[in-house]
Amino acid sequence: MDLTRLGFLALLYFCAQAASPPNFVVIFADDLGFGDLGCYGHPSSLSPNLDRLAAGGLRFTNFYSTSPICSPSRASLLTGRYQTRSGIYPGVLYPGSIGGLPLNETTIAEVLKPLGYATAAVGKWHLGVGPNGTFLPTRQGFDQYLGIPYSHDMGPCHNLTCFPPDVKCFGLCDPGTVLVPLMRDEDIKEQPVNFLDLERAYADFAAAFVASAAERKRPFFLYYPSHHTHYPQYAGPGAAGKTSRGPFGDSLLEFDDTVGKLLATLEESGVINHTLVFFTADNGPSLMRMSRGGSAGPLRCGKGTTYEGGTREPAIAFWPGTITPGVTHELASTLDILPTIARLAGARAPPVALDGFDMTDILTSRGKSQREAVMFYPSDPSEALGLFALRLGKYKAHFYTRGSTHSSTTPDKECSALSALTAHDPPLLFDLEADPSERYPLVPGGQTDVPALLQRIKKVKERFEASMSFGESQNGKGSDPRLEPCCAPQCSPKPHCCRC
Repeated sequence: MDLTRLGFLALLYFCAQAASPPNFVVIFADDLGFGDLGCYGHPSSLSPNLDRLAAGGLRFTNFYSTSPICSPSRASLLTGRYQTRSGIYPGVLYPGSIGGLPLNETTIAEVLKPLGYATAAVGKWHLGVGPNGTFLPTRQGFDQYLGIPYSHDMGPCHNLTCFPPDVKCFGLCDPGTVLVPLMRDEDIKEQPVNFLDLERAYADFAAAFVASAAERKRPFFLYYPSHHTHYPQYAGPGAAGKTSRGPFGDSLLEFDDTVGKLLATLEESGVINHTLVFFTADNGPSLMRMSRGGSAGPLRCGKGTTYEGGTREPAIAFWPGTITPGVTHELASTLDILPTIARLAGARAPPVALDGFDMTDILTSRGKSQREAVMFYPSDPSEALGLFALRLGKYKAHFYTRGSTHSSTTPDKECSALSALTAHDPPLLFDLEADPSERYPLVPGGQTDVPALLQRIKKVKERFEASMSFGESQNGKGSDPRLEPCCAPQCSPKPHCCRC
């Protein structure tokens, strides 16, 4: 065993035994494409702080979320389990949804709580509100919460403006829903939320939480799922009009500025060298919004699809003194964040079937991934159809393809909602290293032994699907308007009277 490996094991032992194990900050962007950041090649994005993370940390090129839409991908990140197990399918949760992330699921926050961690969430929850706040973050292991409990377009457009304050939203929101609330823990602090001041409130909350935990010498976990860069984009006065990329670029800049303030707080509090910061995003770009929807770079399609643009995401791990700056091409997933944090903290993993793998070797010694494959479910998974696609090593097989409204407007007809569900037998097979755009299916007779490869993929698929147990659909429980958050519950007429 070499000295590097010995030093790494010693570090792990210290982390597990020390009175103050490492801190964790997980930053989760919204509808951000693989090609949207400067450090991933976008020519006009201004993201200096995220670029700084990439320059000083480990940048992933083969990192995936588990779903091409919001709620399921968030459930998977927090639990280390595919959304099919927790029941966060089909589609997403809404303000009046009866269901939510089941309380018997164990989140990262709940994994860390027994070790004395302070925990906080700030931003977009989107895993349910439920009767009397049943599914809010404070019921899922988080000590504190500030944010909007669902997507910010799930409310009337008239209560937010996009860029700058005198320009109306580009498209439609949900006019029949309550005004978008800002919640502090389980109480509504403001309704409608002031979007032009929202990011400052998030930055102040996150900074205060980090500084307080550091002062008390408590290890902490901060989860920051941002509303940026989901449509409709907004930006406060510090970012509006400041980029050449328009509303999307401005909202990205504002998000990036919050990341910068968070890094500054970690430095000022003296804990930056004792903190793992992990950044990624929930799903690919909403191409139906055209230039306001984001970019998947060279990848095919975007949000709503199981092509690469739907779930392959930028991802950066930053930990000065522990993570050597560089790039990794190893396979990894949001599912892997919980097992990694559990190991580094010396915490017990939940006693359930986990779909994630520990990434510690990748992060600290540029080692190999334990992940053999990545599975792709559509936004409406079913036991009858099973996986839509599977990546094994550098190869990806599509058993079904289908377009999505979220990826319409592109010249590629396969991305459009008009592209109906199509079964492929044999599966469409792509070499993602040679062809990341998934344009040229491999055929028998070439350099790759296609029949043998498909047989290997079939076995991996069969083994995985035999291990998958679908949980009761939480999204399928329906919706009740009385569950929509309202700061004046007895007011009338609803929903528009919910204002305070």
